[in-house]
Amino acid sequence: MSNHDHLKFISGHPNCEVKQNMLNEQIGLFATTSFTKGDIVIDFDSSKIVETPNYLTVQIGENKHIHLNPEYLQYTNHSCEPNVLFNTTTMQLECLTNIAIGDEITFFYPATEWMISQKFNCHCGKPTCVGLVQGAAELPTEVLKKYKLSDFISAMAKKYNRLLIF
Repeated sequence: MSNHDHLKFISGHPNCEVKQNMLNEQIGLFATTSFTKGDIVIDFDSSKIVETPNYLTVQIGENKHIHLNPEYLQYTNHSCEPNVLFNTTTMQLECLTNIAIGDEITFFYPATEWMISQKFNCHCGKPTCVGLVQGAAELPTEVLKKYKLSDFISAMAKKYNRLLIF
């Protein structure tokens, strides 16, 4: 039995596919192409801009949250050891670490979210796990320093004296 036998294919897209984990019902985005740190996985834009965040949005400004286009990017799950960043300045999904075919594509939610709409407990099991996933505004500076953040979150952290070195 392979490591991915519990994953059910939902839809295929350029360089990735959406699959559902049949053990926990979670839907995620998985690579069908390998990527190297620094690669651009895909360009994205917004299908809609809203003032209030929700679990499907990515923050691009103080009261600006976008619904992702292409829509399947909404299945990019959180990880405390992410392999991509939604670069909201270039509007590109940027590869942070090498990604192999079959790897789940994940990002660190506080890297783009100042205040998160729905806090939740992370179960990644990584040594770096933050436990309660919340917005960057609520995380200790020492935690934020370990991650590549969107320019917006870096600017907010600087504005509120959260990060001393950028």
